Amino acid sequence: MTRTDDRKEADDTGPSGYAAARLHLLSEGVQSGPPRRTALAGLTDDWLTGLFTAAAPAAKGVSLVAVGGYGRGELSPRSDLDLLLLHDGADPAAVAALADRLWYPVWDLGISLDHSVRTPAEARKTAGEDLKVQLGLLDARHLAGDLGLTAGLRTAILADWRNQAPKRLPELQELCAERAERHGELRFLLEPDLKEARGGLRDATALRAVAASWLADAPREGLADARRRLLDARDALHLVTGRATDRLALQEQDQVAAEIGLLDADTLLRQVYEAARVISYAGDVTWREVGRVLRARAVRPRLRAMLGGGKPVAERSPLAEGVVEQDGEAVLARTARPERDPVLPLRAAAAAAQAALPLSPHAVRRMAATARPLPTPWPAEAREQLITLLGSGRPTVDVWEALEAEGLISRLLPDWERVRCRPQRNAVHLWTVDRHLIETAVRASALTRRVSRPDLLLVAALLHDIGKGWPGDHSVAGEIIAKDVAARLGFDRADVTVLATLVRHHLLLVETATRRDLDDPATVRAVADAVGSESTLELLHALTEADALATGPAAWSTWRASLVTDLVRRAAAVLAGEHPGTEPEPGAPTAEQERLAIEAHRTGGPVFALRAQAEPGPPEESAETGEPLGVELLIAVPDQPGVLPALAGVLALHRLTVRTGGLRTLRLPDDVDASGDGSVLLLDWRVAAEYGSLPQATRLRADLVRALDGSLDIASRLAERDAAYPRRRGRTAPPPRVTVAPAASRHATVMEVRAQDAPGLLFRIGTALEKAAVRVRSMHVSTLGANAVDAFYVTSGTGAPLPPEDATATARALEEALRA
Repeated sequence: MTRTDDRKEADDTGPSGYAAARLHLLSEGVQSGPPRRTALAGLTDDWLTGLFTAAAPAAKGVSLVAVGGYGRGELSPRSDLDLLLLHDGADPAAVAALADRLWYPVWDLGISLDHSVRTPAEARKTAGEDLKVQLGLLDARHLAGDLGLTAGLRTAILADWRNQAPKRLPELQELCAERAERHGELRFLLEPDLKEARGGLRDATALRAVAASWLADAPREGLADARRRLLDARDALHLVTGRATDRLALQEQDQVAAEIGLLDADTLLRQVYEAARVISYAGDVTWREVGRVLRARAVRPRLRAMLGGGKPVAERSPLAEGVVEQDGEAVLARTARPERDPVLPLRAAAAAAQAALPLSPHAVRRMAATARPLPTPWPAEAREQLITLLGSGRPTVDVWEALEAEGLISRLLPDWERVRCRPQRNAVHLWTVDRHLIETAVRASALTRRVSRPDLLLVAALLHDIGKGWPGDHSVAGEIIAKDVAARLGFDRADVTVLATLVRHHLLLVETATRRDLDDPATVRAVADAVGSESTLELLHALTEADALATGPAAWSTWRASLVTDLVRRAAAVLAGEHPGTEPEPGAPTAEQERLAIEAHRTGGPVFALRAQAEPGPPEESAETGEPLGVELLIAVPDQPGVLPALAGVLALHRLTVRTGGLRTLRLPDDVDASGDGSVLLLDWRVAAEYGSLPQATRLRADLVRALDGSLDIASRLAERDAAYPRRRGRTAPPPRVTVAPAASRHATVMEVRAQDAPGLLFRIGTALEKAAVRVRSMHVSTLGANAVDAFYVTSGTGAPLPPEDATATARALEEALRA
């Protein structure tokens, strides 16, 4: 039967004919999805129009209006009919009689009805008092009667909505937030409410209302398709259950999937989650834009008065190379060229997350459309920016979502596609697989002070469940994937092996601690053999805790933590016995280092040498960018107090970031220094410019000379610069941690510093060590993403290791200085 035949039967036979035609349509008459919803709405329109015409053949001053979901034509099999009988108030008795002749046939068929009888003035008054009524009237659609009456109401309602938008939109946002609090995130729920949960159909309707206000608009890419998928799932749910329900219960998911033509319940959930993610992201962007517009309207008159009537100019503050802050978002600088800078998407994302700012959707869209793919393996800067993004804590989630919305994550990490929106049918898990991986990285970012390689911890957190997109044991599959991904990211062979081990054994500690006898030597030996080294065990311990915390409250407890800690302690003892740590002896100086040392001794001042170091990659990469990504800085300075803080401070003033750094003392040969007691400090550091190009060596040397003689007050200069940039709210970095590594060296006391990387950090460390009256024998500085992981070999004035009590006091003083 065609749609025309359906309407004819409804017209010819009245309510019973409508019921028969409706039943045929829902069972086999029209293809499911939008065609069936359109046909059902059309069939219902014809029936109600017939009822209205029969009851009031020449009606004037009265009309029948569809509102809400029915007004949008979104009729699911068990949907309510939302109807308004609109009249001009001339004949209340006749209107009441007409209402009875309309409502009773609907009730007789058992169809739910949400009805009202109002004049245009009453409708506008009610809408002004009840936001939900106003939202329903925004979708008003004329069915029968006086078309002019309906059109007049629609015009008035839309005008009221636009005029009242500054007041009503915050109310609507609060309503959406309250609903999300009650019903949760649709994209993470095993039994989601397709309508009420965040990212569901009500949120999609709210975005239509925002667009109707003309104040802001939602990102349209994929939004209509997401709404359609949720409506298709609801249609199938109504047919399977025979009820007007929006809750997608577990026991009905396979039948719903079959009704839509999907493979299984997991495929259904993944499709629903993807739709909800699109709607949720569109909501985040839209409500942020609404807030920005409302704030701008509130301050515009005052700004214009201050500017003498001129147009205010949005302030732009630099965040990173090619990235600035504007209007509370991280946006691309005017000079940014994504088509020539393949690292820009990661750099922008890392800068946004570090600043706890949302990443502009326009910037993400532009980068997705024009950015070149990264070379394989990735350049070091790309890897460092990814680690910085992963280590930025809670803001990472929103920035990652912005990249996901435009497909950038799957382009950067193709293996991500298999875990994206993948459900986890385990009540312990709160999140989908992909969201769990990001949550694990968030949790791991708070544990970076506990490990010597936070970069490996963060990448392992991102990859530990990557194998869940493949058949079989996800840990075994994940190990293979992790090796491939780590190699593409540019990690060396040793780091690739560690990451693969972490992914393969990410469940080893918690499963062993809770299921095996820890007093059995074979148990501890098996763990030690699987892990292989103390440093890997340290990482695995932190990954285990982050993974459990990211799973849900039931996955981690004080009891589990104590068992895992006990197992780690026992395994570490075994590993320590097999692999005692020794201090690496420094190699012989190079010819260039000897030359610089001799010149520094001869001139009595610092000597600089800068050597550009381009990152490995295709030859055309360096040709297009035109500048190296870093520089090796070789410095020789006559041994004297204050060299370390002075040099670190000068580099910070020139906005140079220290990526790696070494310091050693070189004793001069007798033919150079006859006294035999002359020595020179050699510093070999790799630095990168925070913005723009590198300064000249002559300027660095001049400022270092001034810093050493006391004429350059570095502390004051750094404080002035920091004061010019207000501290950002949002992300709270874990506190710095300073530990003493016992027995790490026979010749010195080893201080390990783990802290948030920031301009002037190394200057503060050097200053604190100078105040503690200790000498730095050597140091090993590294920056891993947003984390500084530094080791300082210090001695007393006599050149001996510090007594244990002095070492503890020095570590405590250094930690307090970094917390200030």
